[in-house]
Amino acid sequence: MDLAIRQATEADLPEITALFRNTVTAVNTKHYNAKQIEIWASVANETSKWLERIAEHYFIVAENDTEIVGFAYLKNGYYLDGLFVHKDYLRQGVASALLRTIESQVMVEDFPEIRSDVSITALPFFENKYYEIVKKQKKNFKGMVFQNYIVKKTL
Repeated sequence: MDLAIRQATEADLPEITALFRNTVTAVNTKHYNAKQIEIWASVANETSKWLERIAEHYFIVAENDTEIVGFAYLKNGYYLDGLFVHKDYLRQGVASALLRTIESQVMVEDFPEIRSDVSITALPFFENKYYEIVKKQKKNFKGMVFQNYIVKKTL
């Protein structure tokens, strides 16, 4: 698949939030219950927060010829705050391409490591990319407890 990675723009917002919602509801159901999924997916409705992320963070999208198939964004130069891939494009190199680009940006910004909080679902992907678990945690989000992992990788 031909993939182009570029900076996100405000015009991408509808595709980004739809991809986020669809990915959370389709991909994470093995590890999180229906109420957790509903709360997590509701983040797609927080338009002002998404616009702020696009404007203030290193926010990239991966697109094929017709649509955005993934996105990732970096906060504070070293913290991967989100990486999501369209459910129909999983295991096709999209997440790997996004992560390589994000890791390169962390190095450009001269940080020695990258960190992230990752879902149970995403943990095997990150372990495959040589991330190590710093801590397993239970995180309270909108009144619901989610289990996830803090991971890091030295660059």
